[in-house]
Amino acid sequence: MRIEADRDLCVGSGTCEFLAADVFQVGEDGVVRVLRPQPGQAAAAVRDAVAQCPTGALGLADW
Repeated sequence: MRIEADRDLCVGSGTCEFLAADVFQVGEDGVVRVLRPQPGQAAAAVRDAVAQCPTGALGLADW
């Protein structure tokens, strides 16, 4: 699994960072940054973050 983020859709709500802080970071510009494109042990938290993203800016892709 690989995390994808559409930075143009992101509104910086911070939900993803709250749910998986070791994978996502909302920068000073108010836009999400993926710290680890492959979530590994954090997969469950990442799935929650993707599901709860208010704009649908986050997605998961299979390799």
